[in-house]
Amino acid sequence: MPPMARRRERSGGAGGSWGRLVLASASPRRKEILSAAGIEFDVDASDVEPELDEQRAVDPVEFARGAAVAKALDVASRHEGRLVVGADTVVAVGGAVLGKPTDEADAAEMLSLLSGRENQVTTAFAVAMLRGGHVELLAVDHETSSVMFKAIPPLQIAEYVRTGEPLDKAGAYAVQGLGAELIERVEGDYLNVVGLPLEKLCKTLSELGWPVRPALSQ
Repeated sequence: MPPMARRRERSGGAGGSWGRLVLASASPRRKEILSAAGIEFDVDASDVEPELDEQRAVDPVEFARGAAVAKALDVASRHEGRLVVGADTVVAVGGAVLGKPTDEADAAEMLSLLSGRENQVTTAFAVAMLRGGHVELLAVDHETSSVMFKAIPPLQIAEYVRTGEPLDKAGAYAVQGLGAELIERVEGDYLNVVGLPLEKLCKTLSELGWPVRPALSQ
């Protein structure tokens, strides 16, 4: 973001004048992360859902950042003077970039690909605001964590898929749910794997002038 844009934000009043944050996502995990941190927010989920093109090479960081920006700008266009946070999570393994599975067969295929291997989870977030009839992109950032999977027998994969948990998760697993049984270790920001790098987001909001509680910035 250009330096002038950030200076204008700081001189335009602190977070109290902006009202509550707006989360441009219906993800229960992201809502839980913000709620647990004591951040007050409203939800207005974006209808924008960029699709991965499996026919061409995709950079996971570039894709996640682009998707987060698209969602934030979409929702910000209907919330004058409110900070809007958009986010997107992707999983990368062996050159393949995984979004959410389309069905149970796709989920099983993803989990077979992850079995016994390390994958990288990238969550990007973007902050935007509608001000004076113009939508401004105030910040965009991302975090990447590594997740090492155990070797998973096909029967265990099938049983996990039948629980339904993988069907709305990037990479077809939930590190904080039943999917924890499939994972050997997580390196890096755990909440990033869940769906939102809270520490980095709070730092960004603080830099924009949002009154983040001291406990969140530690």
